[in-house]
Amino acid sequence: MTTPPAQRIIRRAPISPPHGWPATVHPVLQHVYAARGVSCPDEVGHRLAGLLAPDGLGGIKHAVDLLTEAIARQQRIVIAGDYDCDGATGCAVAVRGLRMLGAQHVGYAVPDRAIHGYGLTPALVDTMQPAPDLIVTVDNGIASLAGVAAAKARGSKVIVTDHHLPGAALPAADAIVNPNLPDEDFASKALCGVGVMFYLLLALRARLRGEGAFAHRDEPDLATLLDLVALGTVADLVPLDANNRALVEGGLRRMRAGKACEGIAALFEVSGRDARTAIAADLGFAIGPRLNAAGRLDDMAIGIECLLTDDRSHARELACRLHDINAQRRDLQTSMVEDALAGLNEIDADSATGVCVFDPFWHHGVVGLVASKVKERRHRPVVAFAPAGAGDELRGSARSVPGFHIRDALAEVDVRCPGMIVRFGGHAMAAGLTLKLASYARFAETFDAVVRERIAPESLQPVLASDGELAPPDFDLELARQLRLAGPWGQGFPAPLFDNVFECADCRPMGADGAHRRLRLRDPRDGREHRAVWFSADGDIPINASLRAAYELSLNDWQDCESLRLLVRHVEPA
Repeated sequence: MTTPPAQRIIRRAPISPPHGWPATVHPVLQHVYAARGVSCPDEVGHRLAGLLAPDGLGGIKHAVDLLTEAIARQQRIVIAGDYDCDGATGCAVAVRGLRMLGAQHVGYAVPDRAIHGYGLTPALVDTMQPAPDLIVTVDNGIASLAGVAAAKARGSKVIVTDHHLPGAALPAADAIVNPNLPDEDFASKALCGVGVMFYLLLALRARLRGEGAFAHRDEPDLATLLDLVALGTVADLVPLDANNRALVEGGLRRMRAGKACEGIAALFEVSGRDARTAIAADLGFAIGPRLNAAGRLDDMAIGIECLLTDDRSHARELACRLHDINAQRRDLQTSMVEDALAGLNEIDADSATGVCVFDPFWHHGVVGLVASKVKERRHRPVVAFAPAGAGDELRGSARSVPGFHIRDALAEVDVRCPGMIVRFGGHAMAAGLTLKLASYARFAETFDAVVRERIAPESLQPVLASDGELAPPDFDLELARQLRLAGPWGQGFPAPLFDNVFECADCRPMGADGAHRRLRLRDPRDGREHRAVWFSADGDIPINASLRAAYELSLNDWQDCESLRLLVRHVEPA
């Protein structure tokens, strides 16, 4: 695979913003909102009172019945978590929330990737000694047919809470809560695992309130869990629809107000971020990866304990461990990505539209990151594989490009080659699977064939969607402040990106390895120069060269001194 397709800038169709915006909202921000489908100011008010009603989520009534009974009888409840950030935050929300609502015997179990596999497996069920009265899955379970059956055979009741797409058959759980079930009409399909769990707790609290449980004590404030909900939602890259944006903004407000749980506060500290100015990008690029690293290379119980402890010193100790594990993850990821790209450079560009990469020495906990990086570089659907353990199975992680549903592609491979994939699951942009080592070559060939048949040509062309040019007066601190605190920006609700023609006044290497560039970009319309940084730059820009740059208008608050800075995302000839 030789030169990857060249990225290009396209502009979003200009849409006039609706009337009724407060005069304090910058006109540029009004247009940005309009381009993202915001039809009225209320849609970015992010008021928690406007959340979709929990009773609109199918299966939730039966799940509440089971939890109400378990609390009344003081039964033993075990939360079956997952080893990513969504699963870890969902597990912490479940344990904290159920204890707040009166459950006295709540524990958790989280699988080890290499030992138990993904989800509620029979192997994970076997670790729950003695058998709990009730098992509640978080961010998993919809594909755990064997695990649910094993749990019920031991006498446990099971509630599955998940958001992943189901397969042909559903597990025989006592209750299933999942906004993506067939025929489910809940208005937001974008809830992630921690969001589904938060909704279940809201419904449970409403039931208990109706039964008079809080007549002689204060009603628990579940909003105290929103920092965890926000972290899991952003880290899982689910679309930030209006409902998810309200959840995320509610959590960010708690962080900025100094009300985050001790674990999240400690993770901000060790990552060098300031919780007082927290935005979604801090969660996605600093806090989330440190939690995810534990599930990839060590034990996610470290991350969950960090989120559960109320002891500041212990939280700091655990956050430092997560920080160190994440550093190991970065080193391992860099090496594996270099191996993958070196192998692809030896492949003809037209030989694979659906790309598979595999190395017998790779770590299975990091293949998802390898798939993401290769997808970013080559802009094709990618599946990265590593040995699953000591046996003959491979663990695969798939990542897709916009417009191509990767989980449906795996389902089609499964139809064409029945039994080849041991198990799989996921959603539109990401999925996971297991197959036998002997099946790798056949899988790679079939996957490529499916992608070639199904993918639209335009999905193979990487583009940056720009919100257009900024006028000279718009390069100011007030607009940058509003853009920073607006949103929250993320998957499905992208951060504002602009493009202008500049002249390069200066270009210098930045960073220990010189991979980044520090720029001064001159606006030819008024001669004003703007400081800019270009991370992972494609190369140097000649002085006085004319260029078109796609950039974010951002604040640089180094040493508490605010200044304007452009974050360059792409450069092309003017």
